[in-house]
Amino acid sequence: MSQYKDAGVDIEAGHEAVRLMKAAVERTHGPRVLAGLGSFGGLFDAGFMKNMDAPLLVSSTDGVGTKTKVASAVGRYDTVGQDIVNHCIDDILVQGAEPLFFFDYVASSQLVPQMVADIVGGAAKACEAGGCALLGGETAEMPGVYAEGEFDLVGTIVGCVDRADLIDGSRMAAGDVVLALPSAGLHTNGFSLARKILEGVDFTAHHEALGTTWADALLAPHVSYLQEFRDLKAAGIDVRGLAHITGGGLVDNPPRILTEGLAYELDWSGWKLPPLFAELKRRGQVPDDELRRVFNCGWGMLVTVPADQQAAALDVLGERSVGCFGRIAARNGDPVVFA
Repeated sequence: MSQYKDAGVDIEAGHEAVRLMKAAVERTHGPRVLAGLGSFGGLFDAGFMKNMDAPLLVSSTDGVGTKTKVASAVGRYDTVGQDIVNHCIDDILVQGAEPLFFFDYVASSQLVPQMVADIVGGAAKACEAGGCALLGGETAEMPGVYAEGEFDLVGTIVGCVDRADLIDGSRMAAGDVVLALPSAGLHTNGFSLARKILEGVDFTAHHEALGTTWADALLAPHVSYLQEFRDLKAAGIDVRGLAHITGGGLVDNPPRILTEGLAYELDWSGWKLPPLFAELKRRGQVPDDELRRVFNCGWGMLVTVPADQQAAALDVLGERSVGCFGRIAARNGDPVVFA
């Protein structure tokens, strides 16, 4: 009996997890990856950047929060892997960056190879869809730090953008229109409140208003808006601002890209909450102001374009957009106003 295993760390389980995830990870590796899974450090050929006038690296780190507790409760782990990748892709997309490579960190009280393989397999699926290499990561078994049956999931992404293509909100102007791209649900934020509201609810039970089970609704993967951005860019649409609606909801995220003197005016009264948010609001008796600050409320990304390009942009996006739900105006009070 290994003393290390007796102390709670199973090295062989770690090797088995790597074996199970290896094929999925390697599918994300293109010719730019020189060393990936199993190496002490990932190697990525950045030679293509010499064709850029002024290449900028853009990076971000985030986690999926307490959504992990829902995944643990129902024993489903593949969607949270997609969550962390797509969340990170969207965070750097806000500045116009294309993803290059991604690292994941999975930590738990006890390493269960299939669980880790499902998480990383989900991450690899999202990386592959976004043309992003899953270059490496860490799987940590930490008994005594994490509660039994719980895990944590964190990701780091690196992307690039030419300085001339950088989106920083500085070109936004009063009169621009704000288009909304729909979320798939809570994405990766607001789960502490959602779990409190749903305490005692059977996540596997079908709910008529949702048209699915609670588990399916809550674990719906975070959407990547990379393809929508690429399509808008290819069509010559002037994307002047992007706001990823994450923690802080519709209140705290849009102002992060605003310049002094401007505000978002969003059409709240004309918006019908998707069933999941409507049900959380009803059950928890959550007032609108808190609902908007905790959840994305069905809006995953806000896209600002010139008013004269609104029709063209909506034509490009088609059903992938929930339409025009606001405008940029001169600030006269709060940076986000709900009409």
